[in-house]
Formats: sequence, structure tokens, C-alpha cells
Amino acid sequence: MIQKYIEKANVLIEAMPYIQDFKGCVVLVKVGGSVMESAENIERLLTDIAFMNTVGIRPVLVHGGGKAISRGMDSAGIEPRFVQGLRVTCEKTIKVVEQVIKHEVNAAVVRILQKHGVNARPLHGDWIFRVKKKSGTDPDTGAPIDWGFVGEPVDADAQPVREMLDAGLLPVITPLGTGDDGKLYNVNADTAAAALAKKLRVRKLAFISDVPGLLRDVNDPGSLITTLRVGEVAGLRETGVVGGGMLPKLESCVEAIGAGVGKVHLIDGRMPHSLLLEVFTTQGVGTEIVADE
Repeated sequence: MIQKYIEKANVLIEAMPYIQDFKGCVVLVKVGGSVMESAENIERLLTDIAFMNTVGIRPVLVHGGGKAISRGMDSAGIEPRFVQGLRVTCEKTIKVVEQVIKHEVNAAVVRILQKHGVNARPLHGDWIFRVKKKSGTDPDTGAPIDWGFVGEPVDADAQPVREMLDAGLLPVITPLGTGDDGKLYNVNADTAAAALAKKLRVRKLAFISDVPGLLRDVNDPGSLITTLRVGEVAGLRETGVVGGGMLPKLESCVEAIGAGVGKVHLIDGRMPHSLLLEVFTTQGVGTEIVADE
């Protein structure tokens, strides 16, 4: 029994240099994907964030909620439609998005953090993100694509976030934005997190999802790239290692590093305490993206 307690103490001692190093630093965590759908996974992740908060790190959380939105649309009799991986958002849909993401998903995340003793508070994206309407063209026909009320961040007001952190609060942020027309827009949570991380110049930006990190071969978990320098990204894109939904996420990571973010991490939220293992150990468990030497 005593040996068990000694092992626990050794773990804490091993983590001490990292805790000392990151104390007072801002770490932005974005969570999405199927991790949000598993009560066990989201509970473990938020426990990790609560621990970080307890030892003096200053976390900021940006969350998605796509599957919950789809369920809300189904209940409202609206059929979800996606183009190039983005949800087409009509006037009826944006109302569902706002209801679900603010009053269901965000509220649940805040409650769990508060249960773990964290002074968490909602900070809705439409209060801090200024966006432009998303535009694009069909690669086959060249015709313009209209996603409706889908926006891309053009600016993030970091001041409310800083004020909350200085007051000892943990901001829990929804992926929404306000356009120049004053209307509400749906925003990709990865893009929102990267935009805010750049303005805050956070020490770390962690993307938590349901993949183990960046793989050279998507069918081989053993091909995990543990460290990636931004100069290597172009080569991975050209050789087809990076594509699909990972490409815009990786491009956001590169932009964040270029804007002064210390490191970006891609972490599997299905692994117990993956966030703590990535932050508080030398080897880590996911992919870390760093600046060129």
C-alpha cells in the first residue's frame, strides 16, 4: 500500500518542473469531434483542465458541438447538409445552432468544470469574433458556393478573455461570430480557436479530437509524427500525407505558430488524461507542431 502512495508522489514530483514552467501561462484547448459525444471522455478531459487550472496554468476552452447541432436540427425537422465539410447554415439552422451550442453544449461544459471546483464561465463567440461570410467555389464547375450563415474570423477581441483570466475565471467559448451586418454566424471551432490563440499569443494551443495526432499512414497508428516543424508541412501536403479535414487544421496551426503561439498540439481525447500527458511529460502522446529552428 505504501509503495502505491510512493508511486503517486513520484508522479507529482516528475510533473513539478512542468508545472513550474507553465504556471501563469495561457493554454488554449479546443475540443470537438466524437470526444464531445462521450460522457466519459469529456469528463476526463475537463478533469485534466481543472487540474491545470488548480496548479496555476490559465486554460481557455473553445468547444465544438456538431453532432449535438445535427440532433437539434433533426428535432426541428431540418435536414443537415454539408459542403466541403462545412455545415450549410440557413436562417432556421442558425437559430438551432445558437440554441444548442450556447444553452446545451456550453452550459453542460461549464457545469462539469464548476463541479470540479473551477470558476468557469461562458463567453460566447459572437461577443468576441468578428467574421466575414464564408465564400468559395465548386472545384468541378467553378460555381460559387453559398454556405449561408457560416463565417470566417477576421478579428478576435482578446480583451474580454484577458479580463476573465485576470479575474480568476476560465472562459468557455462557443464557435460563433458576428458579421459586419450584425448577424450571427456559425464558425468552424478549429478556425475560431486558432484566431483567438494568435491574438492571445498563448504558450500552447491544443486541438483535442478523436484521432491520435498526425499519421504518415492513416491506417498505421505506429506512424505517428511526434514532432513536426512548420517547414515540413508543405512537403506533407504535396505527398498527400495531409489532406481532407486535417489540411485546414494544419494550416491554422502553422498560422498560429507564425503569429507567436509557442507550440500547437494534436491530441487524442479518447486516451485517458492525454492532455496532461502531452503537457507534463517530455515525450508526450500526440503530435506537437513547432517553429523551424
